[in-house]
Amino acid sequence: SDMDPDDVRSMCCRLRLDNEEIRKRAEQALMFAVETGKKSEKELEELKRRGGGLFGANPLTGSIGVVTINLPRIGYEANGNVEKFFEILAKRMDIAKESLEIKRKVIEEFTQMGMYPYAKFYLRSVYDLYGQYWANHFNTIGIIGMHEAILNMTGGKYGIEHPNGREFAVKVMKWMRERLVEYQKETGNIYNLEASPAEGASYRLARIDKKEYPDIITSGESEPYYTNSTFLPVYYTEDMFEALDHQDELQSLYTGGTVFHGFLGENITDPGVVKELVRVIAENYTLPYITITPTYSICPDHGYIPGEHERCPICGKETEVYSRVVGYLRPIKSWNDGKQEEFKQRLEFSVKVPSSKEARQLKNR
Repeated sequence: SDMDPDDVRSMCCRLRLDNEEIRKRAEQALMFAVETGKKSEKELEELKRRGGGLFGANPLTGSIGVVTINLPRIGYEANGNVEKFFEILAKRMDIAKESLEIKRKVIEEFTQMGMYPYAKFYLRSVYDLYGQYWANHFNTIGIIGMHEAILNMTGGKYGIEHPNGREFAVKVMKWMRERLVEYQKETGNIYNLEASPAEGASYRLARIDKKEYPDIITSGESEPYYTNSTFLPVYYTEDMFEALDHQDELQSLYTGGTVFHGFLGENITDPGVVKELVRVIAENYTLPYITITPTYSICPDHGYIPGEHERCPICGKETEVYSRVVGYLRPIKSWNDGKQEEFKQRLEFSVKVPSSKEARQLKNR
């Protein structure tokens, strides 16, 4: 990624936090506290020691909560009008901001009342610095369905896979980041932009929209769903490096959480190949987070079986097929109908690991 590793914290399956925002705020607060006599130099050193960082609150950060913006609905309502798209997006983001500010206020009040005693204890150094327990936590706004939003904007002509679609996605992301900076200035709280996991929302929102607007474009045939965040459609390519080339800039624009999923089926059996694959990706791309995800089956008698097998090839008993739904490896039959539909349409990446030189050539093609 373009961020310094020291400024990043991974606190869940995909959370990526820019601690530079926290550091700047904390340094200002520390200077003010010492200059006004509220904190002595000795107390300042104690804050540093207790927090394990420059500002006495590291890594005591995270997210107050996430509000996910339904981009396909906005694309449908805008109906090809780019100016209207951004007008609607601005209104939805304002609602998200208001929701998160209310939640922050309520959680802060509850913490000070003693409702969250463990959080109150661990965040005490943050309170000593700011007078608020949750000052280092972000208000997070996420997105879902950029691909379908573009399809609805273009009348189904193309989605995010098209160069014009990708360009529009980058434009939206940069615009949202700028608006979040304005929210920070307005509220004094820190905001970030996330690729929402949306394990349930991807199906729920698509189903609601399809019921209300039968002609809205979603992914899926037997069941509707929305593609996660700014991902490529799951059926677009089997070439992992083509997908990486497309996603690299987009995923590096998130200041909250994001992840690139490498769905490989049973295509890798040699751990050395996995190691080389990760090395090539890390050396040639800036996106912050990847997963390498096999599909496998579990027989009640014979255990682990590579790949997708409804029945055990040894004894014929029914198996449980596992794959990743966003951040978690779980049995496919436990997924919601939309995620099961997504799995049916998913293409698995072929695995031909290029050299670093070949990867750079691929990226620049």
